[in-house]
Amino acid sequence: MAIVRYQFDPANPPKMTEAERQFLDNLTPEQIEQNALDDPDNPPFTDEELERLSIAAPIQRARRGMGLTQVQFSERFHINLARLRDWEQGRYKPDSALLAYLKIIAAEPDLVRQILERGAAGEKAAAAE
Repeated sequence: MAIVRYQFDPANPPKMTEAERQFLDNLTPEQIEQNALDDPDNPPFTDEELERLSIAAPIQRARRGMGLTQVQFSERFHINLARLRDWEQGRYKPDSALLAYLKIIAAEPDLVRQILERGAAGEKAAAAE
C-alpha cells in the first residue's frame, strides 16, 4: 500500500458532507470507543505511555501557558534544555523539587524571572571583585 502524506491547512480545513456529519452524530459512545479500538493506526495508550503523559503534562502546561518555546522557557527559568525535553517527552521523571518550582513559575513567572536576574547580576558582581 502506498503512503499518502497529507498537510493539514488550518486556514482551509477539510469539510464534511451532511451525510458524514449525520453518521458521526448518530454514533453511540460504545460505537465510538469500538471504532477507536479497531483503528490499527491509532492504538490505545499502554499504562506506561499514560504514566509518561501524566508526568509531562504539568511541565508542558506551565511552559505553554506562558506561550514559550522549550528554548525560551529553559533560558528564562535556568532549566537545562535537554533535561526539559526529557521531562516533556516522559523519558525522565521530575523530582518533587522541580514540580514545586514549576508550580511557583506557573503562579508567579515574572517574580521568578526577576529573582533569577538579580541572582545572575549578583554573581557577575562577585566574580568581578
